[in-house]
Amino acid sequence: MLTLTQALYDQIVAHARADHPDEACGVVAGPAGTGRPERFVPMLNAARSPTFYEFDSQDLLKLYREMDDRDEEPVIVYHSHTATEAYPSRTDVTYANEPGAHYVLVSTADTDGLGDFQFRSYRIVDGVIEEEEVEVVPAY
Repeated sequence: MLTLTQALYDQIVAHARADHPDEACGVVAGPAGTGRPERFVPMLNAARSPTFYEFDSQDLLKLYREMDDRDEEPVIVYHSHTATEAYPSRTDVTYANEPGAHYVLVSTADTDGLGDFQFRSYRIVDGVIEEEEVEVVPAY
């Protein structure tokens, strides 16, 4: 199960909405070994595409160096889908190279009739997708 604060949830959704119609992407880092998402790091979608996201390689290198310096790890890797449901595509599965991370997808399209976005989380390990519950809490 992914547990995150309301503030982090709101930041991820706001980023997805702000970058629409392009896909948004980013990371939420946390103290290594805790599994607790704490530091919101919105990233630039280098592809600037409504159907694809790509982290800028220089930005990603800088982020990983920062996380190493701060004894952090990527707890959440997130991106948005602008026209489809919040479910990992084949490309998303191919790019899922952090087996300990929660992969959050936010859909900015009303694909289920329940509103203008979906927020879902997955574990993706060795190509296997497992959806998990999301618990939003006021604070840790």
